[in-house]
Amino acid sequence: MFEGEVVAIYVGPEPGEPMEARGSVNAVAGRGLEGDRYFSKKGTFSNDKPGRAITLIEAEAVEAAGRSYEVEIDPAETRRNIITRGVPLNHLVDRDFIVGDVRLRGVKLCEPCGHLEKLTEKGVKKPLIHRGGLRAEILTDGTIDVGDTVRADSG
Repeated sequence: MFEGEVVAIYVGPEPGEPMEARGSVNAVAGRGLEGDRYFSKKGTFSNDKPGRAITLIEAEAVEAAGRSYEVEIDPAETRRNIITRGVPLNHLVDRDFIVGDVRLRGVKLCEPCGHLEKLTEKGVKKPLIHRGGLRAEILTDGTIDVGDTVRADSG
């Protein structure tokens, strides 16, 4: 078991534009995060594939990229919605978990891509391979706030 926390929240209202920090965000089951490009189906990779509703990345992975590869990347530049601390995201593929009062299901790892490098800097992709975060579906409506607990679903 684990218990981590949300340390930052970002939405990207428009494709390719900088992510915007939020103190909280409304999560809508089967749809996404209000204010995000994928909620309005405008995201670069918008389609009907599962796992486009919300993305998460570990703060520890972003910090390690800087230490191990000397690639400085701001958490907002990862283009992930939720930055966590103390959460083993890679272990949540095909598992339900709770963020605040919102139930999510991990769908697949969110490996970094050329699009991320194009929007940030060359070399940012390599340090995030296998630690680029998690794509998830939103199973229940609710609000996610910075400081919320992230935990395994015991139900």
